[in-house]
Amino acid sequence: MKYPVHPGAIVREECLKPLGLTVSGCAKRLGIGRQTLSNLVNEKASVSIEMAYRLSKAFGSTPETWLGMQLAFDLAQSSDLERQINVKRIVGA
Repeated sequence: MKYPVHPGAIVREECLKPLGLTVSGCAKRLGIGRQTLSNLVNEKASVSIEMAYRLSKAFGSTPETWLGMQLAFDLAQSSDLERQINVKRIVGA
């Protein structure tokens, strides 16, 4: 099974590199700190709702696209958690 790519990798490979942007330069244009963007592109931070809006405005996608990528990544990373949770379906009262 192929795991989804972290959205930070998409920012790094599909947005920064093709446009010749540095993390510092892009962070300034996004209106965020350099460390915040660095954490994202190095896959140490998740895409927040605010970041999804910033990325969508900067790169022409939608916030839903960025948040959907983050959700898919998070769910794939948590597959072991699902197996550990032992809850039975609740039916009726």
